[in-house]
Amino acid sequence: MGKYVFVGMGAMALLVSCFSNPPEQDKGQEWKSLFNGKDLEGWIPKINHHEPGDNYAHTFRVTDGKIQVNYADYEAFDERFGHLFYHQPFSSYHLKLEYRFTDDWREDAPDYAFRNSGVMFHAQDPHTMQKDQDWPIAIEYQMLAEREKGSSRPTGNVCTPGTHIFYEGEKYTDHCLNSSSDTYPPDQWVRAELIVRRDSLITHVINGDTVLQYTRPHVGGGVVTGYDPAVKKDGQALTGGYIALQSEGHGVEFRNIRIKVLD
Repeated sequence: MGKYVFVGMGAMALLVSCFSNPPEQDKGQEWKSLFNGKDLEGWIPKINHHEPGDNYAHTFRVTDGKIQVNYADYEAFDERFGHLFYHQPFSSYHLKLEYRFTDDWREDAPDYAFRNSGVMFHAQDPHTMQKDQDWPIAIEYQMLAEREKGSSRPTGNVCTPGTHIFYEGEKYTDHCLNSSSDTYPPDQWVRAELIVRRDSLITHVINGDTVLQYTRPHVGGGVVTGYDPAVKKDGQALTGGYIALQSEGHGVEFRNIRIKVLD
């Protein structure tokens, strides 16, 4: 979602040198698969201009054991930004998944959506979203792929629809913040990890390397439209919420989606 922004990479390099590997995780917790590999049981689609539960034109489908964002049955994109929510909220956890982009690009989608997807987390309940609400109020683990051969386009960034974060001790109010990751071709499977400690520390990991850390996610800011004002309580700390896979105009596949709840 949104255009990513390159900010403070010198400081980021220092940060990553200190955290080159993800922090030690809680012992004794079990990994749980969020996707059964057969169907979308346990997942709730919410697509802009449609009610929760309406999987318009089979945007989200299961193909060869993968959750796929697919636009084959679309006549027009019409800003149908979509999100596939897991039905259970989480607070502190370690999420792992793999993703790659397909050749399925809607040319009538916004240009920034090209090879652009993500995972929303600490998101509002999909049933509290309005029919014509474009994005959930959430934090986004943004996933990008190489746009042009040889160009730099990091992945594992953070975007903030209706929210803000603190980065390096300061409130960060731009919409997206770049990570320190490498750039990957669209057809390559990338291992993404998200380590969330309520609102105290959030860590983004790409292919085993920590690429971004920040703290104190909370409600605030713009970008989201069509929401219920009673839901958007600016300043409220985000200590938990729903996880959702994004459809933004470019086809993408997800597999091996697992979670471990942390104490």
